[in-house]
Amino acid sequence: MDHGTERGAPPSRGAGNGAADAHAAAGRVPLAVVVVDRDGLVSHWSRGARRLFGVSREEAIGRTAVDLLPVSGALPDDEDTRSYGGFAAYDGLGPDLESSLDGGLSYPASGRARLTAPGDGRVDVLWWAYPLVGPGRERLLVLAADADGLHQDIGLDEGAVAVERIAPAFALHTDFPGADELARRLPEILPSMSVGEGARIVAQILELGYPVLEFSQNDRVPVTPDWGVPRRAERKARRERAARAAADGLPVPQDDLDEGEDLEYVAVRERLEFLNEVSGKIGTSLDLSRTIVEVSRAVVPRFTDVAGTYLREQVVAGEGFPDGVPDTTTMWHRVALEHTDEPGRWDDVVPVGEAMPFPAHTPFFQCMTTGDPVLVPRISEQMGHAIASQFEKRDIRPLITGRSMLVVPLKARNVVLGFMILLRHPERVEFNDMDRVTGAELAARAGLVLDNARMYTFQESVAETLQDSMLPHIPPRMAGCDIATRYLPGTLLGRVGGDWFDSVKLPGARTALVVGDVMGHGLNSAAMMGQLRTAVQTMAALDLPPAQLLRNLDDLAQRLGDTYLATCLYAVYDPIASELHLANAGHIPPVIVRARDGRSELLDLPTGAPIGVGGVPFEAVRVRVEPGDRLLMCTDGLVEVRGEDIGVGLATLTESAAHPAASMDDACDAIIRALNPRGGRKDDVALLMARLNGIEPDDVAEWRITLDPAEVGRARAVVREQLHDWGLVKLVDAAELLVSELVTNAVRHSHSRAVELRLVRGDTLLCEVDDDDHDLPNLLSAGPADEQGRGLRVVSTLAREWGASRTKAGKTVWFELTLPRR
Repeated sequence: MDHGTERGAPPSRGAGNGAADAHAAAGRVPLAVVVVDRDGLVSHWSRGARRLFGVSREEAIGRTAVDLLPVSGALPDDEDTRSYGGFAAYDGLGPDLESSLDGGLSYPASGRARLTAPGDGRVDVLWWAYPLVGPGRERLLVLAADADGLHQDIGLDEGAVAVERIAPAFALHTDFPGADELARRLPEILPSMSVGEGARIVAQILELGYPVLEFSQNDRVPVTPDWGVPRRAERKARRERAARAAADGLPVPQDDLDEGEDLEYVAVRERLEFLNEVSGKIGTSLDLSRTIVEVSRAVVPRFTDVAGTYLREQVVAGEGFPDGVPDTTTMWHRVALEHTDEPGRWDDVVPVGEAMPFPAHTPFFQCMTTGDPVLVPRISEQMGHAIASQFEKRDIRPLITGRSMLVVPLKARNVVLGFMILLRHPERVEFNDMDRVTGAELAARAGLVLDNARMYTFQESVAETLQDSMLPHIPPRMAGCDIATRYLPGTLLGRVGGDWFDSVKLPGARTALVVGDVMGHGLNSAAMMGQLRTAVQTMAALDLPPAQLLRNLDDLAQRLGDTYLATCLYAVYDPIASELHLANAGHIPPVIVRARDGRSELLDLPTGAPIGVGGVPFEAVRVRVEPGDRLLMCTDGLVEVRGEDIGVGLATLTESAAHPAASMDDACDAIIRALNPRGGRKDDVALLMARLNGIEPDDVAEWRITLDPAEVGRARAVVREQLHDWGLVKLVDAAELLVSELVTNAVRHSHSRAVELRLVRGDTLLCEVDDDDHDLPNLLSAGPADEQGRGLRVVSTLAREWGASRTKAGKTVWFELTLPRR
């Protein structure tokens, strides 16, 4: 576009020179081209800018744009009333250029201003400013022409044909011999553009008759079409009259019919191109909030100056909603607001996030219920007052009165999801019927994109709910150990998976720790995971040894189907004996971090075959541990990366587990960061870390009670004495009563072996009574005359928790009491 200022033109300011005269006949006017970066500094200064403003490229590059183009004020109304592209008065247009240079305007602007310049002091220019929002550091493209020189060059003297509009573009069907040179110079104007892209744009200019400045693959800044030139002024005027008549719904004059049809074809083509551009900018993801912002930004400022998006409450929440049209009770959330007004002007009056219903008399309600666009050419004071009455203690009339408004429904599958309120500035052309059609098509495309995002959000919520319901909520403290867990889905499209972890309370203050991984992803894997996890909990409650538990789990998987395969690591921690009892079914080995020296290592376990293979024995090993040691169990999604040996991940896991951390949660997060630094994980991850604190011998007391009813009294006495020694006097009465009930039952039902009574002081007071009877006790409903059946009812009422489980020798009945606050 800077092409009209070369070839022998003298280095003088202004466009009124021989070179300009030579090019005027070809329909080209010399322009100055200035590009401003995001720091407000000049990054491109064309030869035309040097001639117009008298500053060399070397002096301009890197300087503040406002310093080089200081606005001294708009031209007064009485100084010059000649028409340049519709700018007759030029009042208030100078400051807009200064706002553009300072980054205060985010939409294309144009006008006429007087700038100070070296040499002659002041220069009268016509200017156009286009914000660049694509990649790279370029922020603003400024085009300028000498107003006086332009008046002379295009021959606007007395008797010449009047020119209605002048803008930096190319006349429709005007021959343009400099296409190759323009293609070469476009990369100079926009540095991110290649020569190939420039050639493609020039071809588009010649085909469609109006130029497009393209600065990325997705974003384009339109340059105002229809550059008037005297040689075709009359033909152009006929086309524009026909276009205005068609846009306003008026009959096209017969003399202008042929030309009008040609221009209408171009206008329709331009609308379709705009819709295609918008379609490419929205729906880039299935994230609902991001899609909402994309829809709003796609139409500002090219189609409208203000765009407010409202969605039904259930759409925002990602939920379904009943069929039927909305009514006056339907709540609508304002989810986005884009505008070209000064920053903050709308924020306090109509904040994003507000929810409200809309009365039946408003155009918004009409749009919602009919599903059709509503066009208001100008919002009158009366309508502005009616709309503002919905906003308590906020007067929005100054923001909307006098503006043109178009309300378009966001529909999908014949359901109104929401609507968009589009407003144009009073000085901008009103919305017309063609805009109504364009807005309806735009809303239809946006509605489908939003509905896809809504349904994905709903499905994602269902998947997360399902996954959360299947994963246990493990307490952070168990008997003798602290536990921290993490679960991470492999992909955004696969929130449901087959990885799981669990912990189960066992007799003898022991804890079972489990991590498993069902092969595959999705609902089938999650369903199998739920079945296996339930089976593990049931068999753990029976106090089965680890190897036997995996054997039974393998049998169950084969009965469920031959496609059921899973890996599982099962460990039982005994805090009193300071021992781990582990068995592995095809799972990656756990990591143990020793407290005494901070050394970490993979435990060498018999690997075993995955659950579901069948016919393979499982082996268990015992590992001694010390208080403070940490056990880390995880699924292979944490350490396995496609194309990389799993040994690398295991080594990183072992190393990262050894690093000290302020808490268990911090340690888990540090391990995940170390194993997934770039977010490249594709598989689900289940991670369980247990700090094995142990239970000191002084916190455990055990007695053997012979099968003599008189021994019940001794049991109460030893418990009373032990609680006094531990300083738990407040628990004596309750503990004596409950111990008496359990020991009485055990003595009564035991066959030959003595009853064992154990007290464990930890986070709670745990009491366990073992006997050799395999029948578990049940709560009974005792009547007033019954002599039995009230003992367990008392235990259930007074204990914090209680339960019973079978052992190899018989059963264990236990209860817990909450320790008093110190």
